[in-house]
Amino acid sequence: MSSPYARRTRKASIGHDPFSAAHIYYAAEGDSQRRNHPKTRTYSSIFDSGGLHVYNNVAVVPPTRRGSGDEKSNQPRKFFIPVQSTLRNLLAREDTDNNMQITIDDDGPKVLSVGTAASNGFNRFDIRGTYMLSNLLQELTLAQEFGRKHIVLDEARLNENPVNRLSRLIKHTFWDGLTRRIDASVIEQVGRDPKDWTDDPRPRIYVPRGAPEQYEYYTRLATERPEIRLDVQWLPQERVTAEYVRDLNDKPGLLALAMEEHVVDANTGATEMRGLPFVVPGGRFNELYGWDSYMESLGLLVSDRVDLAKSMVQNFCFCIQHYGKILNANRSYYLVRSQPPFLTDMALRVYEKIKTEPGALDFLRNAILAAIKEYHSVWMAEPRLDPTTGLSRYRPEGLGVPPETEASHFTHLLEPYAKQHNMSFTDFVRAYNSGAVKEPELDEYFLHDRAVRESGHDTSYRLERVCANLATIDLNALLYKYEADIARTLHNFFGDSLAFPVEFRTNGMAEVETSAVWDRRARRRKGAIDKYLWNEEKGMYFDYDTVKAEQISYESATTFWAMWSGVSTPRQAAALVNKALPKFEAFGGLASGTEESRGVTGLDRPNRQWDYPFGWAPQQMLAWTGLLRYGYQEDAERLAYKWLYMVTKAFVDFNGVVVEKYDVTRPIDPHKVTVEYGNQGSDFKGVAREGFGWVNASYVYGLQIVNAHMKRALGACTPYETFSKATEVQGIVQDP
Repeated sequence: MSSPYARRTRKASIGHDPFSAAHIYYAAEGDSQRRNHPKTRTYSSIFDSGGLHVYNNVAVVPPTRRGSGDEKSNQPRKFFIPVQSTLRNLLAREDTDNNMQITIDDDGPKVLSVGTAASNGFNRFDIRGTYMLSNLLQELTLAQEFGRKHIVLDEARLNENPVNRLSRLIKHTFWDGLTRRIDASVIEQVGRDPKDWTDDPRPRIYVPRGAPEQYEYYTRLATERPEIRLDVQWLPQERVTAEYVRDLNDKPGLLALAMEEHVVDANTGATEMRGLPFVVPGGRFNELYGWDSYMESLGLLVSDRVDLAKSMVQNFCFCIQHYGKILNANRSYYLVRSQPPFLTDMALRVYEKIKTEPGALDFLRNAILAAIKEYHSVWMAEPRLDPTTGLSRYRPEGLGVPPETEASHFTHLLEPYAKQHNMSFTDFVRAYNSGAVKEPELDEYFLHDRAVRESGHDTSYRLERVCANLATIDLNALLYKYEADIARTLHNFFGDSLAFPVEFRTNGMAEVETSAVWDRRARRRKGAIDKYLWNEEKGMYFDYDTVKAEQISYESATTFWAMWSGVSTPRQAAALVNKALPKFEAFGGLASGTEESRGVTGLDRPNRQWDYPFGWAPQQMLAWTGLLRYGYQEDAERLAYKWLYMVTKAFVDFNGVVVEKYDVTRPIDPHKVTVEYGNQGSDFKGVAREGFGWVNASYVYGLQIVNAHMKRALGACTPYETFSKATEVQGIVQDP
């Protein structure tokens, strides 16, 4: 009969997962790891310096102790580590630039000796190299945060395949780190706004008139917890105007999102209201953002987090119903600004995952109704609709200086006007915002500036000082996708017609929508796109200036959005692949634009973050998907590999970093960008906890595109050129 000790040992060794999430791996009961780890024999810590023996063609140093005392085990190596002292020693030796990270920029010895668990820490083993040492730093930081003084650490956690490690962190740590909800549990955290530049920042929430239960909920919360200083405000019943939004500049706040009744006591059936969760981009972006959420949903669905993707669709439906649009983000200063529309594709992808669940068809119906309302009231209405071409533009309403920007962001632009009016900078901004001072040139500038922000591509020389006049290929490809998706959904799921409830109707909308109407809309938009945006000679799409009535010449990676949406013909897709793709492809994937289009940069003309040489996750994911749609599998795999390699290599060399954007022309440190707004996701101490939303998504999404051989090569950090040459040689050898 086995002893109780043997039973404990067996349970610990069999049940322990070396790759479990940190909150499991470093749980309080983990203190039993040291007592219960499988005992193995130990080597002496003193070796003879000579006398190499050869065993299986490998030279080894024989132990000096008698054989019965040697450490021999087929089990994976584990280390017994005192957390605080090892963490201090590690940072003192290896973090030579004192940024609480261990990277290839540090010039430490790149080796640290730690004790083995099998010898209770007596025998030592060297942890070597930037990757393993930075992983050790990350693990010790996490262990410290969980209150651990000593840990038994699996070596497998330090030398883990980097593709597996990053994928695991994204799925089991980063998504949770980026998840938010708005309710009593976290209102003081989510209510904080790093973009609130007022003298008295405080949590504030604006509630639409159509959600009186939320107003009652937050008012009660403010009364019961006065210490959080929550300010609860109604939004007006009437249409929100640019003047109203401007007047909120001195008291910015959150916009309420969808909530649900949550059962808190199964015995009594008692409920309380709870906010539907959503995923934020990361860094200083702590709200529900428009197109970020779509990109994140692609990764969430791959990560089996359908719950989060579904609740974000429901939050968007709430926004359209109560605010009239999918917002740039749910802050008061975004009330008249939207973002690139992706709702139909997002909803259909979620529906495909939940279609056998109760209520799935109602979920899809609500999403399509919301998308139709948004289509009519936002994108096919003034001021965004251009009546001449029938195409749409990013052209939001608004007055004055965008309040979410730092006070100094527009100093170079506004100071000459302040001097002209003999005012201080602050007084001029206040006077201009209120309308006391009229400056038509500034009005024109900020019209385009707001449009750039609505486009999601802030900032770029492609759009600067002209964006509100442009019928862009990205927006019109997205609206074509709306039209095609709605037509197909009405036909396939709703018997070719869908009745419109009153709360979703806007002026001019029919009471019943049919697929034939949406098919005609899609064909009409395709005709306009071909007429105004397609350039046959260059084999790509360009934006169209609706004021000057001409195509602009800026070459943008958004040209591939036409393939993603399906608006391109096979012939046009072939031209895009043959003529356009080589212009954008770089070491790490697709650049946002071409160097020629960006032009010369310097002190007087600094680089813009959505121009060459920067690459962004949305451009990669949409291009991959578009290429696959038209059968260009090899091109999609190659581009995905390049992006994944770049992200993986930065992750390995720079302490697990995952950032907002990358310089796709830099092989060594692509996350280091010198551009306005910096790079969100790089400023952390010890361990990255969130990555960045759409880059997280691009990583797990891209791994679904590359083949198994590519995944293995990525795990070995093999550059694409090396991988490509190796596979070519292999193909020649295998060719009979």
